[in-house]
Amino acid sequence: MNAGKAAWAALGLCTALGIGATSAEAQDAPAPPGRAQVANGAPALVRRPALRRVARRAPRPRPFGNDGSAAAAADVLGQTATPPALSPGTFDLGNGLSLLLNYTGQAAANPIGGIRQGSAYAGQLFFGIDGDLQRLAGIEGGSFHIAVTNRHGRNLADDRIGNNTSVQEIFGGGQTTRLTLLSYQQKLFDNRLDIEVGRLVANINFLNSPIYCNFQTNSACGNPTFVFKTSNFTFWPVASWGGHAKAWLTDRVFFHVGAYEVNPLHQQPGDNGLDFSTKGATGAIVPFELGYSTTFANDELPRNYGIGGWIDRSDYTDPVLDAAGGRRVLTGLSPATRFGRSGVYARFDQMVWRPDPKGIQGLTLFGVAMAGTGGRLVEDYFLEIGALQTGTFAGRPYDTVGFVINTQAFSPLALGNIEAAQASLGLFRAIPRQQIMMELNYGIQVSPAIRLTPNLQYIVNPDQTRFPFYPKNIPDAFVVGAKLSVDLFTLAGLAKGPGSP
Repeated sequence: MNAGKAAWAALGLCTALGIGATSAEAQDAPAPPGRAQVANGAPALVRRPALRRVARRAPRPRPFGNDGSAAAAADVLGQTATPPALSPGTFDLGNGLSLLLNYTGQAAANPIGGIRQGSAYAGQLFFGIDGDLQRLAGIEGGSFHIAVTNRHGRNLADDRIGNNTSVQEIFGGGQTTRLTLLSYQQKLFDNRLDIEVGRLVANINFLNSPIYCNFQTNSACGNPTFVFKTSNFTFWPVASWGGHAKAWLTDRVFFHVGAYEVNPLHQQPGDNGLDFSTKGATGAIVPFELGYSTTFANDELPRNYGIGGWIDRSDYTDPVLDAAGGRRVLTGLSPATRFGRSGVYARFDQMVWRPDPKGIQGLTLFGVAMAGTGGRLVEDYFLEIGALQTGTFAGRPYDTVGFVINTQAFSPLALGNIEAAQASLGLFRAIPRQQIMMELNYGIQVSPAIRLTPNLQYIVNPDQTRFPFYPKNIPDAFVVGAKLSVDLFTLAGLAKGPGSP
């Protein structure tokens, strides 16, 4: 394999910050995800004969989200037992197929605040298959990806706190077993164009970063929650027909665009993801992003910057009016149906401190700003800022400590519903205009296969949009949580993880 091809292979392992590989990638080519790994969790070198000679190019960076594989999808959603800086432990069968088997559980309790106190647990079992079609069938640049998930458990926000943003990201999309990913990916023009089509979800390709799911709060992980409150952005694990294409305009600048079917029938309880028809589709959502991205291969302090948005050309429920034009919260009639919404965003992550230029450890800052630009929306804007330190104490190179805080600003439409419901009860009081959510956590690399992340969350002004008739403002909630991830092939000794011998 020549140097240009080796560089492309190396960058397939990088995370959205470019810190998914060690500094060795500047000199040698690591194996793709799922290949043999060395003790520090970085991939071992794999030497294969060159397929053809190509012009020598600079290394290709990895932007915010995943690289299209099932393993990377799980990794970017925080469902693997590795820190954001490293790739998950996959089992390479040696013939172009690699497997990932993982379990993630999230527990949460609110000893203070909310509508009532209590606890809840939610979990997911994930099984993924990635196939390299160049090795399997001689199709250069081709691959396929399959993922099956089983979700189970309860949601503390629904059961006890009363707000509509979960403190357990792993809950949602139907507590059932379903086919979550089935896609074909093709890289063209020396990897300058990357296309994927099939049964997909928008949120593993757009508006994502491995940093976001270092946290348990659903306000940040798997995507900033604003996009789900103000559009039909499709989400893991509810797949529909879709496709996306990423074009590298330079070795650091890319443009990414996609289109995903919006089909409410797939979100019904008990859906198994095997209905491939478009019956029930109401339109499509088109996300897009222009970004700048570097990695350790071409930047001492890797960074990602992006501006983008979405055009939602599908039906949605009017947040206020019923089909007859009355206020639905008072009439109880079926809601009016609207068509078309849109929004924009800007986001970044930037490594600002790296004590060892040969290591992955260091401090990264990140932030997101989002606003709606069209449609009848329940939120006006969303702001988020956070920090993640990889490597904490001596002898703990894979532990992390993170903090994130964000605010959701409710729209006059959402507030008007609550005010009308309160007035019908003879109550007149100030309704909070923003919900602020924050999380502080510490990620413990218990073993190469096991990662435990205890966390503390605090919610200021839990939103009352789901309970407009609740007779007082929901008290601020303090949440104690813990996230456990286990890479089962690593646990069985069939794959390598951080610190593996």
